[in-house]
Amino acid sequence: MYDLVSLGKAARQASMKLRTSDTNTRNAALCAIAASLRENMPEILEANRLDLATARAAGIRSVMIDRLTLNADRIRGIADAAEEVSRLADPIGVIDMGTTRPNGLQILKTRVPIGVVAMIFEARPNVTVDAAVLCLKSGNACILRGGKEAFATNRALARLMREAVEKSGLPADSIGLVEDTSHETAERLMKLNGYIDVLIPRGSARLIRSVVENATVPVIETGAGNCHMYVDRAAGLGMAVEIVDNGKTQRPSVCNALETVLVHRDVATEFLPMMKARLDLHNVELRGCERTCQILRSIKRASEEDWATEYNDFILAVKIVDSLDEAIAHIAAYSTGHSDGIVTNDLAASRRFTAEVDSAAVYVNASTRFTDGGEFGLGAEIGISTQKLHARGPMGLSDLTSIKYIVTGDGQIRS
Repeated sequence: MYDLVSLGKAARQASMKLRTSDTNTRNAALCAIAASLRENMPEILEANRLDLATARAAGIRSVMIDRLTLNADRIRGIADAAEEVSRLADPIGVIDMGTTRPNGLQILKTRVPIGVVAMIFEARPNVTVDAAVLCLKSGNACILRGGKEAFATNRALARLMREAVEKSGLPADSIGLVEDTSHETAERLMKLNGYIDVLIPRGSARLIRSVVENATVPVIETGAGNCHMYVDRAAGLGMAVEIVDNGKTQRPSVCNALETVLVHRDVATEFLPMMKARLDLHNVELRGCERTCQILRSIKRASEEDWATEYNDFILAVKIVDSLDEAIAHIAAYSTGHSDGIVTNDLAASRRFTAEVDSAAVYVNASTRFTDGGEFGLGAEIGISTQKLHARGPMGLSDLTSIKYIVTGDGQIRS
């Protein structure tokens, strides 16, 4: 049986040293990681080639192969992101509140590391580095459990990062990798109480549901993205075509990709053929409601299941609605609370939409593809939270901290 307890103990010990480490040391470790990724690019690419060969032999879909694939530009981008995080402000020690009580007690509310952050994620090697870098910068140790599809790549990345961290004067065990990708080990990781302070799943809806339902350690729910775009009666239709095209086809396998388009009946006859002509360039399969199929006669009829599906593929559900109210009600019924948007030139409609749609990110006249830590100025992200407690939306450095109250007196006692 894989020894998760020893991994947990090592991470806990590392977290105690990280908690008191200084900003410069942690920043130096991040820069050392970036340099190592660039210097050892051939090794990383060779490991990735092994994973890609295994994935293709297993019949993994092409859009998922894209998530797994690394190349020189992507590795440079990952290294650049690590350096960008090193330049961000250190969240540790930030004072959220300072007050002096009438009895003279001085109370400071300060930011501190969470401790040990574990992640279970699927075939995206960039997550391995993003998670480690964000945890390290915020003074947390991490335990990473990636999917079997990316095992060779993740092992190479983890080894390089551990070596870079140790050379910078921090414990190598600040970054731990679970080198057993079985479901049994994942389930045991979900129950590693006493060693893990929070577990963050990142991947498919099924993975996230499994973690939420089975974990006994605290969990931050992230990722599942059934994202919608509503094309209002007052929309600029050319703009709407661009936004839908980008949201669906720029990278369909990610959680902020568009899955459903809602179209107001007043513009449906004009807009839907425009949209289809653009999406046909990418061979997007459309699945429409009855009224949509009457306009676009060659497309498939959508089922009830389609409205609730995160495709992660070149498939898009389309529904004609009679009003803004109906669009908002549809989103409330089927959205996962990740990212939803409206295309409109009607200010009142946009204000109603942003007020009433209860998602982590709500867009007006922009693609849902921007829901991303880098695009939001966070450097990188450890995940996109779709829950409301502790963190919501792209999670950056401040979301990997907790609170400590420091109370100073001069002999006060409570009567």
